[in-house]
Amino acid sequence: MDAVKIFKALGNETRLNILLWLKDPKKNFDPQIHLSVMDDFKGGVCVGSIRKTAGLSQSTISGFLSILEEAQLIESRNIGQYTYYRRNEQTLKEISKWIKIELEE
Repeated sequence: MDAVKIFKALGNETRLNILLWLKDPKKNFDPQIHLSVMDDFKGGVCVGSIRKTAGLSQSTISGFLSILEEAQLIESRNIGQYTYYRRNEQTLKEISKWIKIELEE
């Protein structure tokens, strides 16, 4: 876990929103019809749905997703022609624990 990389990734409002939206994909995105074949990647959302919710261009969203993935805040899976993203809950637990240990008095 690279705390600096994580905080930099979260330093953009849209990237932070993407992470928050992915917490409850059923509420924030349209149904992911092509994902039903991949039961082991629950909660995944395709780039197009993320782009639609954010209201930004495909290239901008792809760049934001790359930054979040490089920080290990999200993970991806290719299914056919679609790429799906979901939160990396393990990293989120680690950074939460790190903040509690390192930053609390």
